[in-house]
Amino acid sequence: MNGDGGPRPASLLEEARRVHREAYAPYSRFRVAAALEADDGRTFTGVNVENASSPVGSCAERVALGTAVTAGARSFRRLALVAPGDRPTPPCGMCRQALAEFGTDLEIWSETTDGAGRRWTLEELLPDAFRRGDRRASDDGADRPEADRAGPEGGEA
Repeated sequence: MNGDGGPRPASLLEEARRVHREAYAPYSRFRVAAALEADDGRTFTGVNVENASSPVGSCAERVALGTAVTAGARSFRRLALVAPGDRPTPPCGMCRQALAEFGTDLEIWSETTDGAGRRWTLEELLPDAFRRGDRRASDDGADRPEADRAGPEGGEA
């Protein structure tokens, strides 16, 4: 769904605008802010944090996601992004995949600092996401997280 798929999430976009100035982007000067809304209504914000060694930097979306997960959120409704540019910026591929870990029905709204906006769903941006179930586990389960190895009563499966 491009364009308007539903009502513009004004308060969520305002949360992203509120933290936008805190982005640390001394190399690209491309400041990005994100506000991620959990299904329970809580909002988690994040900004991009660049580093002289560019792979070490973090995108705003993953900063917000990490903050949300730290607070116990695991299910999300909407993501709002604010960034400069001539057109609204969607999440990068790495952020799309990180968000997809928690479901692809996420609604994404992006606006430029001048107010031009666009809407997508994560499913539209990443139609064939690599999913948790796509990982092949070894027979002994050694490559699975502890929680996945627990049997029905909390013991080893």
